[in-house]
Amino acid sequence: MSKSERLSTGTTTVGIVCKDGVILAADRRATAGNLIVDKKVEKVFPVSERIAVTVAGNVSDIQLLTNYLRAELRLRRIRSGRHPTVKESAHLLSTWVYSIIRSQYGVCHFLMGGYDRTHALYDIFPDGSLTKIDDFVASGSGSVIAYGVLEDAYKEHLTLEEGKALALRAINAALQRDSASGNGVTLFVIDKHGVRKDVAKTITASIK
Repeated sequence: MSKSERLSTGTTTVGIVCKDGVILAADRRATAGNLIVDKKVEKVFPVSERIAVTVAGNVSDIQLLTNYLRAELRLRRIRSGRHPTVKESAHLLSTWVYSIIRSQYGVCHFLMGGYDRTHALYDIFPDGSLTKIDDFVASGSGSVIAYGVLEDAYKEHLTLEEGKALALRAINAALQRDSASGNGVTLFVIDKHGVRKDVAKTITASIK
């Protein structure tokens, strides 16, 4: 399959650092060119009990890497007797992304949120570069729109409830203006209690 024939996703994903955890959120639309191919796609994936990622890019490569990561983190926990840290997991995934972009045609962008001794958020860019995020980050075709909301409304030491409300506002803004993002939102919370899905719904009106 040529690069131009591969299924890729326009999307909007958001990660927010809060006082007690991390929020990860994404829209639910998958596109191939001008065609909407899925209106209920999941773009936030738990990869362990304490770590989740958002995804943007080529679907086949995303599925492969998330499956590899989930299996590898489980193996490392069994072998070492401890949960891999968020930093270790982020570095592992960034190495795989680096290899794919240089050996194949795949393009994948991940945001990783997790909790070990404390919570952490990482941006794993399609070129394999890795950045620790102290406040917020967005990815995908609607990220420019989401950033406008995040830049305006983010403040330090957000509660998880405040972070959830901000993530929904940012995603919803992108849904209103980016045609490749749409059909609702999925939102996960990652804190000392682990990874949990908090919101999964279709948005039919603006979120205030």
